[in-house]
Amino acid sequence: MKKLFTTLLFISAALFTKAQNDKGVFSGNFQGTFNVFDVDSSIGVTEKTSPQYGTQKSSSEAFLFMNYSNYGFNIATRFDLFNNSNLLNPSGSFSGQGLGFWQVSKDIEKLNITAGYFYEQFGSGLVFRAYEDRLIGIDYAVQGVKAKYAITDNLTIKAFTGRQKGFQDNRFGVANQIIKGVNAEGGKTFGDLTINGGGSLVNRTLNDEAMNSIASEINAMEVSKRFYPKYNVYAYNGYFSMALKDFTYDLEYVGKTKEATRNQLTGSLENKEGKLFLTTFGYAKSKLGAKHKGGIGFNLQYRYAEDYNMTLGPNVKPLEGIVGFVPSLTQQSTYRLLARYAAQAITTGEQGIQADINITINKENSILINLARIDQLNKDTLYREAYIEYSHKFNKNLKAKAGIQAIYYDQAIYQGKPGHAPVKTITPFAEVTWKMDKKNSFRFEGQYLSTKQDYGSFANVILEWNSSPHYSFALSDMINVKPHRYEDNPAPDKVLHYYSVFGKYSIHTSAFTLAYIKQVEGVNCSGGVCRLEPAFSGIRFTVTTNF
Repeated sequence: MKKLFTTLLFISAALFTKAQNDKGVFSGNFQGTFNVFDVDSSIGVTEKTSPQYGTQKSSSEAFLFMNYSNYGFNIATRFDLFNNSNLLNPSGSFSGQGLGFWQVSKDIEKLNITAGYFYEQFGSGLVFRAYEDRLIGIDYAVQGVKAKYAITDNLTIKAFTGRQKGFQDNRFGVANQIIKGVNAEGGKTFGDLTINGGGSLVNRTLNDEAMNSIASEINAMEVSKRFYPKYNVYAYNGYFSMALKDFTYDLEYVGKTKEATRNQLTGSLENKEGKLFLTTFGYAKSKLGAKHKGGIGFNLQYRYAEDYNMTLGPNVKPLEGIVGFVPSLTQQSTYRLLARYAAQAITTGEQGIQADINITINKENSILINLARIDQLNKDTLYREAYIEYSHKFNKNLKAKAGIQAIYYDQAIYQGKPGHAPVKTITPFAEVTWKMDKKNSFRFEGQYLSTKQDYGSFANVILEWNSSPHYSFALSDMINVKPHRYEDNPAPDKVLHYYSVFGKYSIHTSAFTLAYIKQVEGVNCSGGVCRLEPAFSGIRFTVTTNF
């Protein structure tokens, strides 16, 4: 690894010099985070919570990405650093540094060849999605080779083979399991009608160590439940979309051959095929009403999933080894309390429907409605959501929005907490933004989550001041106003304050933030990926820049 890093660093430096002479394109970015952990037993954060609070006291992560393009070549490298980090495992600690990503690609007429690490997606990503999300410590890059060929302007074929990274205990290692796949997609326009479609086939092959572990578990089962596991599994899909004037329609079917798979609800090992069906219907129309200032948008989505979890094997840890990504069916909210009970996909078995309705009355008034329902295949309720939001623009300097959300959330299943009753919430919210002058603006945000389950009811208030172009400041307090506790809840049974103080300074392409944060235990979601995180108390400093 050290020799590879030195070689790529030398190549990058040489190419940067060459870029200056040959006018190639050199770019990059840097992101760094430094945390100082502060023990606060009042919110359940003690020396025993994690190594950072007990002995390490601080942690840091940093990512330096560099990219150079010229003469049809593209070379990219990223140096990753983790020091006593809990980013990969919120209750653990990881230290390591090195090349987290490197890639060389070349365009040869209609062919692109890539070697090294790469990110890619087939269709919507249900059969294969290699991506990263640093906010929650995810990096599913594949190390291998990839080819993409444009057969015609309307038809492209892609293929790859390699091994996936993304482990919590070693971010710089790759899996022993081999994955490979091929995808073809294309489209055509006929007047007002546009049609696109494609298909994929992805194969994963187990290594001997993984197979021996599976066989050992099967041999310990009752004789009637035993089965012969297979080294290879195949996932395939076909997808289709069309747009006709104001209407859109999407359809996708995903299948997976029989393999040893882990039941997400019972934890038992089973020999099953998998399937997933997804369809979406949409309609959007603008310039409605007598003055043509209104509009309406409608989107209806249905999904059925049964034993579909395309991973590196049945014994992978949560958020590791995910080859095909099944996102949450529900909307992703930016408000802290509205996003507290997010429903990740239960791939062992669920079916759900979601509807979004956007109504624009005029330039000053609009309404957003979201309805969602998710059930297990036996009809037991997993999740319900009803959401309505009204936005009003008083003038060019003052605007506001208000709404309410109601949720039913099966906490025992979604968070793996047996004995916890389903959470039922009612959450009204409001936001006001006032632009004082050309430089200064204020924003107020408030929510009240009412529930008798989990931690009980919360209120959350944020006051934010932005002074363009350099400064931003925010004060917030999330208050556990009506506490409720289970025996496994470490927080004391009293009113608790989770307050934060935030400051940001921006100059040109760089930004620096400093915050003191107290965060309650709960689900953190980013890009549809959710994970359960412990409570946090401490100082966080970040720096980001682009060049």
